[in-house]
Formats: sequence, C-alpha cells, structure tokens
Amino acid sequence: MKKLINAPENVVEESMAGLAAAYRQVLTAHFGPNFLRRVDAPVNGKVSVISGGGSGHEPLHGGFVGRGMLDAACPGAVFTSPTPDQMLAATEAVHGGRGVLHIVKNYTGDVMNFEMAAELARAQGIEVEAVVINDDVAVKDSLYTAGRRGVGTTVLAEKICGAAAEEGQSLEQLAALCRKVNAAGRSMGMALTSCTVPHAGKPTFELATDEMEMGIGIHGEPGRERMKLRRADEVTDLLLQPVLDDLALGSGSEVLLFVNGMGGTPLLELFIIYRRAQELLQERGISVARNLVGPYITSLEMAGASITLLRLDDELKHFWDAPVWTPALRWGI
Repeated sequence: MKKLINAPENVVEESMAGLAAAYRQVLTAHFGPNFLRRVDAPVNGKVSVISGGGSGHEPLHGGFVGRGMLDAACPGAVFTSPTPDQMLAATEAVHGGRGVLHIVKNYTGDVMNFEMAAELARAQGIEVEAVVINDDVAVKDSLYTAGRRGVGTTVLAEKICGAAAEEGQSLEQLAALCRKVNAAGRSMGMALTSCTVPHAGKPTFELATDEMEMGIGIHGEPGRERMKLRRADEVTDLLLQPVLDDLALGSGSEVLLFVNGMGGTPLLELFIIYRRAQELLQERGISVARNLVGPYITSLEMAGASITLLRLDDELKHFWDAPVWTPALRWGI
C-alpha cells in the first residue's frame, strides 16, 4: 500500500486539520467529537443545513461547508458512518434558531445514526428535519443499504438547499425542496480499479487490467455487471441510458449534467465522457442547462466515473446559480 499518510488511525483528524488550515476564512474544525462548521455559524435566523458520512469521498462533505451550502459536516472514519454524538454536536453548534435540515445519503449506518441524533436534538428543543438521498439507479439494494444508494445527487441537494437556506426559506420549505431534488436526480457509476482503505491495506476488490465494473458503489460495492473494458463513448452510453430510462426525460427537458470522477480519473477523461453525454442528450432533444465536471464525490483513489442528471425547472436553476463559497464550489461571491 502506497499512501501519503502518517498512520491510518490519524488520517481523518489530520485531513480535517489541513482543510481547516487551508480554508480558515471559510470553515473551522472541531475535534472530540469531529465535525467541520462554517466560521460564522450559527447564523441567527437561518435554517442550518448539515450532512455527513464516511471519509474517503472528499470533497464530500467537508469541502462543501461554507456560505451558500452546508453549515456543518460530520466526517466518519473512512467509509464508515459518523456517530450520533458527532451529528448532535454539529447540530447544536450551528443551530441558529430556525431549525436544522439533515441531508443523509441512503446507507444503513448513516440513516440510523442521523435518526438518533435528530431525536436527541429534538429532545433539546431543536427542530430537525431529515431527507434521505437515494438516487443510484444501478442496484436496488447493496451491502450497505436497503433500497437505492445515495450518491451524486447529494452534492446537488447540498448546493441547492444551502442556497435556499441562505435566502431565508423555512425548515419545512427546505425539506420539501430537498425531496424535490432527490426525486429529480438519478446517478450511475463505474470503476476501472478498486481503492485501498488505509486500515485494510489492500484493495477492496480485484479487477483485471482488461475489466471494468458497471454500477459500482462509492464504497466499492458490487455493481450491475463486470465486463471487458470498452471505449469511453460506449462506457458513457452504458452509464447514461439507465439514468435516462429512470427519469423518463422527454424532448424539451432541461437538465443539470454532472460528470463525477471517483478520485483516480483525470479531468482529461472526464471531459471525454461529458462530451459524449451532452451529445447523446442533445440527440434526444434534452438541453444541458447547467453542468458540473470534476471529482466531487470520490472513492479514495478509485479510477472511474459517474453520471448524474438532475431535471431542472426555474426554481432549481435559481438556487443552483446562487452564490456559494466553499473549498470545493465557489462562484457568485
């Protein structure tokens, strides 16, 4: 195993400290329990937005803490859910008096621990709403979930709901908006290689040099099918078609096209995928009104990519375009 780490047991805390030092004008790190929060939190009179999950998916979630996006993020151990005490502490730290929205990826540990934290927070008089993201069309159930996994749409929900919170929407409105984003977003991913969890010290799974896995999960869960490696355009077609089928997009639809790298895929290759995906959408009369390309929800050093489509309307476009200032997304400020 070759990794730029000091010791596996210190990876998360040292990474948090580095992120906070690099972006000290945006966020700050809290240890024991671990969470990241925006420097000006709590913002009085604003609903706070929190997310979290296992580390190893950076910049998700800590890289999205800041103005116009998340008020706090809770990083668990690598590929492991954060604990309820982390989520409770983060909820308490950023509560500005109007309640807190929890955005939760559909993984069993995440859902259970966020539910426990929400119950504890409510017992203290903090109003909490939770929305589960389950946008992965690859498989219905996996090693980590009951139902579809939560993947790329999580990033879009955090951005859109963070913007709406910044504009003063209520907790009830934000929860409805988050459910709307989840219903309008679908994703599918693939892998060319496995990744190595620091504590494990060996690849999560094995892929031959001429093989790829379609429908892979962000923790290395098995996908739909293992097959021989194909050209980028064919891979893009295989990723995009199930997403299109599930969303049932018709001619005249507008979408946000999100091409995501899994951590070990260069932008050179991601833009090849984006080019083909946009071409296919245009052939079907679907307009790419907004886009995002890059490694935003990763799986350590896994080589691979995912495609997410979000069906857009004027409301979603407005909140997507709204100003944001985080380590990973920055525009309009």
